[in-house]
Order: sequence, then structure tokens, then C-alpha cells
Amino acid sequence: MQVFTPKEVAKHAANKYLSVLIAAKFARVLNEFPRDRSINEKKLTTRALEELTSGEIDYKVVPRRRPSA
Repeated sequence: MQVFTPKEVAKHAANKYLSVLIAAKFARVLNEFPRDRSINEKKLTTRALEELTSGEIDYKVVPRRRPSA
């Protein structure tokens, strides 16, 4: 099992909290695609963190819209 430290993950995002959010959202995207249900398949969160730490995920922070009154 691979361990991801907060410093390692935060290198590819603004901070460790944002990096975890990015990885979680990417894991949800991966969950929508059909997968090979083999025994050796990695968990989606592990795969998302690996891709984030390797720099394969490009992301853009979009400011939250406030509801119009």
C-alpha cells in the first residue's frame, strides 16, 4: 500500500486540503467509467492520488457563484 504524505500531495495543488478535494472529485469521475473488475485493480482514490502526485491531473479552481437576490 502506498502512503501519500500531505506535503507530497500539496506540491501539485495550492494546499493539502485542495489537493484532497481534487483527488476525490477525480475519483468520482473515474467511478463513472467502466472498469476491469480484476483482483489486482487499485482503488479509485489511490489511483487519483497517484495521478495527482505525478502531475497528470490538470485542474482549474472556479470561484463559487453567489445566488442572485
